[in-house]
Amino acid sequence: MSDKQKRIPIPKIFTEGRFQTQVEMLQVQRKPNKLFIGIPKETTLQENRVALVPASVATLVNNGHRVVVESEAGVKSNYSDHDYSEVGADIAYSREQVFKSDILVKVAPPTLKELDLLHPNQVLISPLQIPIITADYINKLRQKRVIALAMEYIKDEVGSFPVVRIMSEMAGLCSMLTAAELLANTNRGKGILLGGISGVPSAKVVILGAGVVAEFATRTAIGLGADIRVFDNNIYKLMRLQNQVGRQLNTSSLNPIQLAKELLTADVVIGAMHSQTARTPIVVSEEVVMKMKPGSVIIDVSIDQGGCFATSEVTSHDHPTFVKHGVIHYCVPNIASKISRTASIAVSNILTPILMRAENSGSLEKLIQSDAGLRNGVYTYKGCLTNEYLGERFQIKFTDLDLLITSNL
Repeated sequence: MSDKQKRIPIPKIFTEGRFQTQVEMLQVQRKPNKLFIGIPKETTLQENRVALVPASVATLVNNGHRVVVESEAGVKSNYSDHDYSEVGADIAYSREQVFKSDILVKVAPPTLKELDLLHPNQVLISPLQIPIITADYINKLRQKRVIALAMEYIKDEVGSFPVVRIMSEMAGLCSMLTAAELLANTNRGKGILLGGISGVPSAKVVILGAGVVAEFATRTAIGLGADIRVFDNNIYKLMRLQNQVGRQLNTSSLNPIQLAKELLTADVVIGAMHSQTARTPIVVSEEVVMKMKPGSVIIDVSIDQGGCFATSEVTSHDHPTFVKHGVIHYCVPNIASKISRTASIAVSNILTPILMRAENSGSLEKLIQSDAGLRNGVYTYKGCLTNEYLGERFQIKFTDLDLLITSNL
């Protein structure tokens, strides 16, 4: 059989266009989904901050997102409705309108009444504040089938907690300045100046923890001239703290005997412990507090995670202190609310890039699925409790978030 006979005839329709100019196909980028973000007015815990400031809202609106702000949401941080409307936000005069958003951003946990306004698949970004959370609160979140994200447990690319970091910087500064005020006679204190003067020794300050709160509290205490002791079981943190403040400090591990010895003669004790997933450990017992000097001051910055003193109880800015065993306790969970404008800008600077990244992912829910740092902050996901500590505390079934996300893919 010849080569000509072996050839298979090919229809002309498949070959006639092979030498003609082809149409160039350009890649068309998929249009990202636009976000619908709601910012309600805070009504609890004397909260003065706002989740997103006008500058951040302008960035989001300019990228095509819709932002609804409840009327007077920013007033306590000195941002008017006019400031928000000028950058493109919609001003809502009813709370229900704001809660219709796909993403609700708050700087205080929603109340039980506010939880009734949530809807399924909505993403809630707010603090968790473990001391005031109840089983009813968690169950209502589960019934609403929302994705609840605790901003203080969000991690960044390097594994740190950006919201905790920036709030801790402010809390460290405020805690020491607050302690100085509480030592004065006008606040039922012993009339002691925090920093020493000629011929009079300095007040003694004990700081529990060597993280960011401790660093900024230490800087402030050094500037005021106080005598400082820092305790932490992480020796690396103690070394880092000394390097950061640029001087040798009196530091120690959390040895109960040494700690009790220092606390008995302390004028101020700052609780600056932090837990990555659950409640902070109690490192000072009630028996030790009973033996502290009358009129001494405890500032429990860890109170938003349960507190590290056995005698700590949540207080508010209206009634920030109480006296127990002769010791003045200051246990306000939102201490940064005292400097609301600075704190609002700081939180807004962290949340805005996250929301902008959600645009590229298609939605915030999809970003959560792909971002391990955001997943670390999720504690309820579409009807399931995903925080192990809360599950054990309230005897509610806990489901691993990674398993839930995998099952939805």
